[in-house]
Amino acid sequence: MWTKEDIKDQTGKTIIVTGANTGIGYETALALYEKGANVIIASRDLIKAEQAADKICKTKSAGSVKTEVLDLTNYESIRNFAVIIQKKHSKIDVLINNAGIMMPPPGQTADGHESQFGVNFLGHFALTGLLFPLLKEAGQARIVTVSSGANVLSAGIDYDNLKLQKSYDANREYADSKLANMIFLYELQRRIDQSKGNVLSVGAHPGVVYTDLQRHIEKETLKAAFAQFDEVMQPWQGALPSLFAATVTDVQGGDYFGPDGAKELTGYPAKSSLISGIAKDTTQGAKLWDYAENATGVKFIF
Repeated sequence: MWTKEDIKDQTGKTIIVTGANTGIGYETALALYEKGANVIIASRDLIKAEQAADKICKTKSAGSVKTEVLDLTNYESIRNFAVIIQKKHSKIDVLINNAGIMMPPPGQTADGHESQFGVNFLGHFALTGLLFPLLKEAGQARIVTVSSGANVLSAGIDYDNLKLQKSYDANREYADSKLANMIFLYELQRRIDQSKGNVLSVGAHPGVVYTDLQRHIEKETLKAAFAQFDEVMQPWQGALPSLFAATVTDVQGGDYFGPDGAKELTGYPAKSSLISGIAKDTTQGAKLWDYAENATGVKFIF
């Protein structure tokens, strides 16, 4: 049973956690700070980020916590964030792409993409690409993509409906965005391997956790959904797969972790089998990569 107490010393490491002002992201940032890391909370809401940082800092540690504004719906904000990080830091040891939205009303990002696909995937694609030079400077950095077991529910990405050209289904679009995360995880590792790079692309899903992520789901609907589970985990436990992927020594590129309980709903970190058959398809990987480059204007320098 692996917990955050098993995390090795992270002193000297610079770690970015997106969406770390609340929920799983907050618990991830807290655990890494407690182990001595210099953590950067990247959040759209600076006030909430600073409140989270203040709360984290009440625990004594050799680490530090800083905050920076990052709006994943807006490429200008993402580029501004990257510029600030590049000015302040010579390397990044771990980037945890944790932030996300789940089943909101229909909406679009600044460039017109459906909001879940835009935030959960495209925003993090752009962020990772812009920060990739700093990740390469770290020796063996890690990029942790936080996905969801919902990736297996996607029938495949409909490229003709990524800007709501046809219809909107909150569940479908969420699953598609999480499938995109999975395809990205594996395609990124393939490209790193081809370039003989030393960065690891890994991933995790939290299992069934009650967090602010479900704020767009009606209370009665959410209550009924959770009632079918014998146990619903707290955010600290949902953060463990991400923490495992980010810190355990023998993690390999392309590894993906989730809870070890029945159907990977609850438990402690282990290799996950909740992986869509589409996720590792090289043709799909290349197609999504090309789309993301064109949509964001960001190209990775391997």
